[in-house]
Amino acid sequence: MAITAAQVKELREMTGAGMMDCKKALTNTDGDMDKAVDYLRENGLAKAEKKSGRIAAEGLVAIHLNEDAKSASIVEVNSETDFVAKNEVFREYVDSVAKQVAASDAKDMDAFLAENWIEDSSMTVDEKLKAMIAKIGENMNIRRFEKISVENGILASYIHAGGKIGVIVKAETDSDSEKVKTCLKDIAMQVAALTPKYTSGKEVDGAYIEKEKEILLAQAKLEKPDAPEKVINGMVMGRINKQLKEICLLDQVFVKAEDGKQTVDAHIREVAKNTGAKLEVTGFIRFETGEGLEKKNEDFAAEVAAQMS
Repeated sequence: MAITAAQVKELREMTGAGMMDCKKALTNTDGDMDKAVDYLRENGLAKAEKKSGRIAAEGLVAIHLNEDAKSASIVEVNSETDFVAKNEVFREYVDSVAKQVAASDAKDMDAFLAENWIEDSSMTVDEKLKAMIAKIGENMNIRRFEKISVENGILASYIHAGGKIGVIVKAETDSDSEKVKTCLKDIAMQVAALTPKYTSGKEVDGAYIEKEKEILLAQAKLEKPDAPEKVINGMVMGRINKQLKEICLLDQVFVKAEDGKQTVDAHIREVAKNTGAKLEVTGFIRFETGEGLEKKNEDFAAEVAAQMS
């Protein structure tokens, strides 16, 4: 089948691989995008994560944490430009949206937008959004929101870079001491900086592990085609374990570890021991502005021409 430039562009943005490599992968997999991604990874041509430069949506993440630190809301509101994202009127509006989420029972965006605006019941959330668009003169969008609560514990929040990243950490604990709060704030900063996908290895889907093993096995065989099966399997398991330590929060090296080795889990246990408190991190939410959204690439044709020449 004929492979289109749009398909090549999509695969390139998903993997960070070269244009010609993407075209070859699509050709060899009959245009199947998922199989093409696996093909690139198996042949060591895809980068682990999509290039951060592809994320371009502007806006802010805001968090509303209740006074008792037992419930919180987080929201992402997008704007067209970073200039508007820094506007105080826009920032105040996003904070109000976070408070609206905190008071809302909506389970999806349609229901949320249909609610009465918390600061003026004469209009809905959607009507307030449209009024803000008219006032600021730029398109805006309430992209996503979440609420989180804990009965026997507390929540900690962290906003990075003025609203580019927002994190809420959930912990089961019998203490609200400053040392415990500082520990949880540090862990929220860890989540912001190192982007874990899971809290612990217990959350990782078995199907995900098996899929990764298949891909890593193909990579290992390419690197050492004559190596014994035992050696190949050892390489695969070593890489799986390393990957899990990178994507599971509790297994990550704690960013403030003085020895550069202490894990987040070990740090939590150390704080619990020193304070005599029960302390267990059981979950987190992380929003990054524009995460997963694509920048308009007006120069794709020029990029293709440059590579062809």
